[in-house]
This record gives sequence, C-alpha cells and structure tokens, in this order.
Amino acid sequence: MRAGCGAEGAVAGVGGVTPTQRSLAYWRGQGYTVAVVERWNPFAKVRQDLYGMCDLLCIGNGETVCVQTTSAPNVPARVRKLSEAEALPEMRRSGWRVVIEGWAGTKRREVEL
Repeated sequence: MRAGCGAEGAVAGVGGVTPTQRSLAYWRGQGYTVAVVERWNPFAKVRQDLYGMCDLLCIGNGETVCVQTTSAPNVPARVRKLSEAEALPEMRRSGWRVVIEGWAGTKRREVEL
C-alpha cells in the first residue's frame, strides 16, 4: 500500500510528528495508496505542492483525493488559498475530492472543498 517518497512535512508538531506524517498514517489506515507530492525546490528554497494545492495524493475506494495538510490554526488560510487555486475547477470536473486536513496534536479536522 505504501507509495511515494519525498518531503514528509517541514514543521514537527506535538511529539515531533509533522502534520504530513499524521495525514500519511491516517489515509493509509483508511485503505488508500498515498504519495507525497509536495517537493522541496532547492533553487527557490520553498516547498511546492502538486498544482499548488496537494501535499498528498491518495487513491483508493474508487476515488482520488488531493490532501492539503497543515496545523489546525492554519486551516482557514489554506481554505482561502485552495479556493482560489487555478486547478480546483478541473479537479472537481475530474471527480477528485479536495480535502484540507488540520492537525492539533492527534486531533484531526477536515474541510472538504
């Protein structure tokens, strides 16, 4: 079930576990095949998400899910960012789910666009 490699999140939360690591465990636990699609760009010195939106790409249960993962306090900013993303309408037309996942320790908050 494990697929993908790469950045596993930049900022560790409670217990040294990053939001990306928590999301990887969550989606894999739900039976999805998960790839980390956020990458570090060493030239620009920034992290770059797939389509400017996805940290994780999850496939399974008959669907494709783009997951933006963050800490719980940053969820509203991510909702604004992803709501304005150029790729969002095409993702929706293509049947993708777009989920923003906020973590406060081990507590998960999900917002679906």
